[in-house]
Amino acid sequence: MGAIACLKGSGPSEDQTQKRHAEIVMFTGLVQALGELTVLEGSVRIHCVAGDTQSILQDLAIGDSIAVDGICLTATQCLGNGFLADVSPETLQRSTLGDLPPGSLVNLESSLRAGGKVGGHFVTGHVDGVGWLISAEATEQSWLLKFGVPAGSLQRYLVEKGSIAVNGISLTIADCDREGHWFTVAVIPHTYQETTLRRLQAGVRVNLEGDILGKYVERLLRHSGHPTPQSDISLEFLTEHGYV
Repeated sequence: MGAIACLKGSGPSEDQTQKRHAEIVMFTGLVQALGELTVLEGSVRIHCVAGDTQSILQDLAIGDSIAVDGICLTATQCLGNGFLADVSPETLQRSTLGDLPPGSLVNLESSLRAGGKVGGHFVTGHVDGVGWLISAEATEQSWLLKFGVPAGSLQRYLVEKGSIAVNGISLTIADCDREGHWFTVAVIPHTYQETTLRRLQAGVRVNLEGDILGKYVERLLRHSGHPTPQSDISLEFLTEHGYV
């Protein structure tokens, strides 16, 4: 194990907290490691067990952001082989963390650093809704997974060939219905084996986050009734170029 850049039992300093709030934390949806999760009173304990655990632990410091099954959490204590992170009752209620029994495996990704590779797509770690696995079918070259989407959550961000994060994993939507009740993704064997996807059973809930670029497009269209001389962007333009 690499050296851990914080002291056990110590909490985040005021400077660390202010620094974290001033930063824009982003992830890429490429899972680096798996961890075993245990929900405690007001926090969670993560024990790194598989994958590139060094990428999570080597430079880990109190106040760092880590995506845990697609949920952005802040490390409050560093352990020899993992970390603790505070979690609010709202986070437990609005995500799958509250569902997981002790020892459940979760996907882990450290936050994107300046100059780092964006191998997936921009993921914020803020869950838009909790969906569920409908089916998983093995094909010749991949796994075809179908997920259900809760009403009134992220239907408007579902577009064919668009990006979506499922439990923090960057995936491409292969197909979806017009109403946004479901979508499918084709998962390559490596991603399927190295993440928690292979452990999902039909009906199991998953954290979903829509593509942030779609959210910016939505905001732009919402204000499109007030055009400016500097912009010729319209709904027709976005549709023609594949943005909507």
